[in-house]
Amino acid sequence: MRLWNSSEAQSNRQFDQSAAHGADGACGLEKKLKMQDKLNIAVFVDYDNIEIGLKSTLRREFDVSLALDALKERGDLVAKFAYANWGRQDGATRQMAENAVQMVQRIPSPRGDKNGADINLALDALEMAFTHTHVNAFAIVSGDSDFIPLVNKLKEYGKTVFVVGGKAFTSTILQQNCHEFISFESLLSDLPASVVLPGETRAVRPRGDRPMGDRPERTDRPERGPDRGGDRGGDRRQRPAPLELGQAMPLVERALQVLERRGVQPQLGLLKSTMLQLDPAFNERAYGGSSFSDFVEKLKREDLVNVSGTGGRYVIERKGSSQSERATLKPEDLLPALRDVAENHRLEIENGIPVEDLAQWFKEEHPSLDTTAYGFQQFSEFLNYAQDKTVVRLEPHEEQGVMMVYLGAEFYPPAEPPAPEPQAAAEVEEEEEEPQPYVEGQPTIFEPNPPPAKPKRAPSVRRRPSTKPTGTGGGAGRRPRGRKKPNG
Repeated sequence: MRLWNSSEAQSNRQFDQSAAHGADGACGLEKKLKMQDKLNIAVFVDYDNIEIGLKSTLRREFDVSLALDALKERGDLVAKFAYANWGRQDGATRQMAENAVQMVQRIPSPRGDKNGADINLALDALEMAFTHTHVNAFAIVSGDSDFIPLVNKLKEYGKTVFVVGGKAFTSTILQQNCHEFISFESLLSDLPASVVLPGETRAVRPRGDRPMGDRPERTDRPERGPDRGGDRGGDRRQRPAPLELGQAMPLVERALQVLERRGVQPQLGLLKSTMLQLDPAFNERAYGGSSFSDFVEKLKREDLVNVSGTGGRYVIERKGSSQSERATLKPEDLLPALRDVAENHRLEIENGIPVEDLAQWFKEEHPSLDTTAYGFQQFSEFLNYAQDKTVVRLEPHEEQGVMMVYLGAEFYPPAEPPAPEPQAAAEVEEEEEEPQPYVEGQPTIFEPNPPPAKPKRAPSVRRRPSTKPTGTGGGAGRRPRGRKKPNG
């Protein structure tokens, strides 16, 4: 039985009063009470996956403190585990110890175990879900799609699931199946990135405004090379440029419509929770907002929504004519252009090329297409989406520290089954037509009404006349031999 304290009881009475004004008050009260439950979060870090993903896409080392700070805003961190072969991660063990993260050693087998850490992490998470009932939320720091079954199973047991990863390498299926996806890009600083891929729109700082610490461009540096440390100032990428606010309006309007049907006033917290239910990958920082209230203020300044109220108690309403004049661009509309580029450079992509090369080809062949207009802050995010559609395949290159692109399964359809060989006509043994026996009284073609059959006579049995002996001579008749009598 659960015990409620006085503060919770007081909040329940407040919710009772507010829910009475809505048509769906009971449902709203239940959901508000559930939202007020304290979240005790257990954090599980797949270090190998998150570390190579950030190095190959953002050119950065994984900083566990950024992920932990973001999770602290959502609840209490009651357990923290990280899985890796820590004998090869000397630099990472220090930051794990500084943040009180328990390091679980994974010893690879001689034959290798690519998914060894994934299996250990999943087993420990399920064990904690069964044995630690006070843990009601789990955070998986990884971009591996292998954790989708784990996420679904934890949700079946009523646990809240957060996923922390990069939008450029975390499976979009994993992003959409958790309760909230926290992108690593949104946790970075707001400084403009120094590395710009073709097909991306980013702010460029004038030369006169460059700080003294920035290095001038060097023309003698090779185009690509191993990223030693993954955190160099020249290749380190910051947060991408924000998307247009209009691209968030379909989700905002849909969330407002849901709240209107429930008869609930769309306040800030309720609006954001509804938007996260509809799209767990939503993050206001992707649209330039430092917080959700700042995001709503930007919508208000752009005259996209009606906002009333002061002092942080805002009520948001959608405008009557808030539909965008231009048609909303869908991410799948970019896939045909990517297929054309991949087909034109099929030989090169089959052996694997860096993301930068494919982005350059895409920009040259389709200069009018901008990936940001379709909801992707980076070209690598678009490729990550295309990977889930089997158009391309992404694999990190550990030595060079870059993400390599290969042709997806779509370009290698399964071989068609061999055509069945023409089978020789089966020799069917035709029964020889034998003349049917004639049965008297049975109708035939020639005689449909035959006369009734005549009754058959029983065959007469002739008895042989017995020959009696006429005399003793001649042996014509022999006397039958008598039986011998037993002696005595």
